[in-house]
Amino acid sequence: MTQEKPRIVALLPMKANSERVKGKNFREFVNKPLFRWMLDTLLEVEEIDEIIINTDARQILADNGLTDTDRVRIRDRKPEICGDLVSMNLVLEDDVKNVEADIYLMTHTTNPLLSVETIRGAINEFQTAKAEGKADSLFTVDKIQTRFYRADGSAVNHDPDNLIRTQDLEPWFEENSNLYIFTRESFAKTSARIGKQPIMYVSPQFESIDIDEPADWDLAVIAARYLLSQKGQTS
Repeated sequence: MTQEKPRIVALLPMKANSERVKGKNFREFVNKPLFRWMLDTLLEVEEIDEIIINTDARQILADNGLTDTDRVRIRDRKPEICGDLVSMNLVLEDDVKNVEADIYLMTHTTNPLLSVETIRGAINEFQTAKAEGKADSLFTVDKIQTRFYRADGSAVNHDPDNLIRTQDLEPWFEENSNLYIFTRESFAKTSARIGKQPIMYVSPQFESIDIDEPADWDLAVIAARYLLSQKGQTS
C-alpha cells in the first residue's frame, strides 16, 4: 500500500509598499521583477502543489502579468492585517486558516537566490524528521564560526587567552529568514511559523542574502549576476 503524497502549499506573502527599499517586491531585479525570482523557483519545485500569495497588491501583480493559475492563488490581504507593523504570523495565520495543506512552506520575495535544490532538501529533511517524531517544524539558518564580542569588548564564545582556530570554535546558528516549514498543528501550538519542536536546516550562505536594506539589494544584484554567468546566461 503506497502512502498518499502530502499536500504541500507554499506561502509567499507580498505587500505593495516597503519601508526601507521602496517598492522592492516589484522593482526590476537584474532581468525581471524581484517577486518573480522566488515565484519562478517555487514553481520549479514539483513537490509543491500550490503557491499562495497573500497580498494587498493584486492589481500591481496583474500589471506584471500575474493572475491566478492552476498552481498560483492570489489572496487579497484583509485590511486589518495590512501595514508595516503587522506581525507576519498574523498574515500566515489567515492563510493557514483558509488554505488546506499537510505541510506549509513559507518564504519571502526578498530571498531571490534561494535554490530549488535547497528547498527540496529542506522538504525532505523535514518529512524524514517528522515521520521519526523528531520535528514539527523547520527553519533555515546560517552556520557561523567566528569570534564574537560584547559591546564592552568582552569575549562571548571564546577565550582570548587560549586562542584556537575559528573552525574549531563551537558553531552558532543564525536564523536567516529564508525558509520555514510547518504544519497546521505546529502553528496552532505557537501561533508562529516555528513550532515547539523545530529543527534547523543549514542553507548555503551564498543563497541566504535577504534584501532588507538598500545595500542588501546591491549585494544581491552582484550575486545574481554571478549565478547567471555561471549558468552561461547574461543579465
